[in-house]
Amino acid sequence: QDDGRIQVVDQEGNRYDASVVGRSAVYDLAVLVAEDMAGEFEPTALGASSRLRVGETVVAIGSPLGLSSTVTAGIVSALQRAVTTGDPDSETSYINAVQTDAAINPGNSGGPLVNLLGEVVGVNSAIATTGGGLGGEAGNIGVGFAIPVEQVRITADQILRTGEAQYPVIGARVRTGSELGDGARIEKVEPGSAAEDGGLEKGDVIVAVDGVRVTDGIALIVSIRTHQPGETVEFTVRRGEQEQQVSVELRGQVG
Repeated sequence: QDDGRIQVVDQEGNRYDASVVGRSAVYDLAVLVAEDMAGEFEPTALGASSRLRVGETVVAIGSPLGLSSTVTAGIVSALQRAVTTGDPDSETSYINAVQTDAAINPGNSGGPLVNLLGEVVGVNSAIATTGGGLGGEAGNIGVGFAIPVEQVRITADQILRTGEAQYPVIGARVRTGSELGDGARIEKVEPGSAAEDGGLEKGDVIVAVDGVRVTDGIALIVSIRTHQPGETVEFTVRRGEQEQQVSVELRGQVG
């Protein structure tokens, strides 16, 4: 905040000045550079969240509640869970998260979630609280979420190459409130957007993305987030009583 000082602290308590290369509020990620640390440490191995199985043991690492060098263990509770990393009313902050019951509290969010091989499979992010929200200062109740490492790789690469991160959009607004589980209803199509170019219309109900079922608006958003700007995805659309296939080339938005 206000260009405040950023430091990286190692296990022995040594401090290294760092600066922000770039950040993504949408994916709750940032890339830091600490030049004095170069050559001092071995990078950790990156795994794949796509190979995780529900019930598999994972470990969260960080400094929860100011307690440095803390590890907590749990299992993978669910995969591809749609949660928001920021304002629950914002459609831009949904991620396709790994859910775990490894204790995540303020202070070890931002730390790695690792498998039993020591490979990073995600970055700890939001926690659910007894108040029903995500994030905040309440204690862990056994429901935490991590950003999949695949998304971390992509976002970090974008920041390192261009200084900013992009997320894919189609240029349509969908209903994200309570649904019947029968698809994502389009409420508005932006003029000149990818959605309009692809032939989507207001009132269309998207029921699948690349053949994978979509139950509601949030599920559609996180399904799109598994792709990258420039990719073409195929939507199965219900229009009236008919279903049809619509191909849309995703565009990018900085965030």
